[in-house]
Amino acid sequence: MKRNFILLSLFIFSGLVKAQVTDSLPNNLYFNIAERLLQTDGNLKIGGYGGIHYNQPVGGEIKQNGKMDVHRFIMLLGYSFSNNTQFISEIEFEHVKEVYIEQAFLQHKINNYINFRAGLMLTPMGITNEYHEPNLFRGVERPLIDNYITPTTWREIGAGFMGYILPASIKYQAYLMNGFISYDGSAKLNGSGLRSGRQKGAESIFSSPNFAGKVEYFGIRGLNLGASVYAGNTQSTLYNGVNKNDQAALAAADSSVVGVAMFGFDARYSVNGLELKGQYYHAGISNSEQYNRFTAKTDGTPNDLGSSLNGFYVEAAYNVFRPLENVHSELTPFIRYEKWNTQNTVEQGNTNPAYDKQAIVSGLEWEMAQGALLKVDMQFVKSATQNEFVKTFNAGVGIMF
Repeated sequence: MKRNFILLSLFIFSGLVKAQVTDSLPNNLYFNIAERLLQTDGNLKIGGYGGIHYNQPVGGEIKQNGKMDVHRFIMLLGYSFSNNTQFISEIEFEHVKEVYIEQAFLQHKINNYINFRAGLMLTPMGITNEYHEPNLFRGVERPLIDNYITPTTWREIGAGFMGYILPASIKYQAYLMNGFISYDGSAKLNGSGLRSGRQKGAESIFSSPNFAGKVEYFGIRGLNLGASVYAGNTQSTLYNGVNKNDQAALAAADSSVVGVAMFGFDARYSVNGLELKGQYYHAGISNSEQYNRFTAKTDGTPNDLGSSLNGFYVEAAYNVFRPLENVHSELTPFIRYEKWNTQNTVEQGNTNPAYDKQAIVSGLEWEMAQGALLKVDMQFVKSATQNEFVKTFNAGVGIMF
């Protein structure tokens, strides 16, 4: 029923728009690497991005070694079977030795308004989860709330629709996807957030679909506004093989899942070298009290998954080379303030202030040529239980082609 309603709604919406839609898209839209390659000519499509990072804790009385890491390198391979049917994949190498598939989906253009997608896709929530290439976010590391609230890079297997309603300056996405895993013999979720529940399309278990959708408005030059929503239940291995008449087994399986209802708002504005950006997330977790009791530790201590999570950040950046007509590179200082709480509320007991955190990140980026960057920043992070910020110096190389 939910799938049919989404399909019908999108067809009705596209039918209401009478103006002619062209294949050209406005310059003030944001595109990740997959979206850019989908628009390129030729059958075979090749691209890539990556980052090499240096992270050095500083300050304090205890000396700590820094970490140097080829954090990630991603090769994008795509193929156009026809003008309307294309395939996109991203193969990710992390820390030199780990290999993942970040995206692998088939897209078919139904008409100028509607494209069907199926496969492993990024969940359209917030900014960074979709736009996570090094030249699309400020700083060596991605914003911290995009690790803890929306767990970048969050992708699952699913199907749905995306497209552009150009006369209304709207981009939309609507998918039914696989959900987080909450139980596979032990708890997968806790007070640190949802990140460990990502299944990433790797032999994922499936017991109920989740809905993910986003609408973006780009009708004002330089401005992009987004609203995202995600809703559904987590997945559990306890549903596999359970007798439908076994009420005790069904009750145990029900206790091993939680409901996730997440929404987000984001805004980006760019004018004359000035860039302003911000986003806000809130996630409500239902059944968390029962889940925490069911997944208690061996000593009987309940798990600490919160009943809600939230977070936001605001960021400002300015390209100081913008006024220089003969300089074609970009030198951009920036500053970002982040605040997030992965245990914003709980159904029972008291919240743990150690999960209530804030961060200030300030740095400088030099984009020598389009898609080739050097980055440095200082990161200051503090929880509500700490009196001083934990400081880290970061430097890195970023590329996208």
